[in-house]
Amino acid sequence: MDFSQRLKRARMTAGLTQVELAQKLGVTSRSIQHYELGQRRPRKFETVEKLAEILNVEVNDLFDTQTLLLIGAQEKGGAKSARDVEELVSEVSALFAGGELAEEEKDAVMAALTEAYWDAKKVNKKYTPKKYRRKRTQ
Repeated sequence: MDFSQRLKRARMTAGLTQVELAQKLGVTSRSIQHYELGQRRPRKFETVEKLAEILNVEVNDLFDTQTLLLIGAQEKGGAKSARDVEELVSEVSALFAGGELAEEEKDAVMAALTEAYWDAKKVNKKYTPKKYRRKRTQ
């Protein structure tokens, strides 16, 4: 079962309409529709936590580990990082096809690879010539 199905089931169990959930979450009802149709997912982990709190469920009841990694990548490094992590996750998932690893072990491998990705980005940033670095506005 994917996020869209889990969200719809949790919303209905909580006895909320899409409009009511959207109002409590602080998003448009169209966003909830997109989530339930599987067209989009929340961009920020803060939204994920608030959604779980409103529906009175655990975050892991709504999202699988891969989706949480993608949301974290989106929030931490933007769209490009999210695409990179998504590609990494899909490639690693192909390695597990027909494998003998338990779900917890697969999740641990995914988390370790994502952490290695962020470490590599940090090291690469350190060695990027100054003229190619993005200027940060603070």
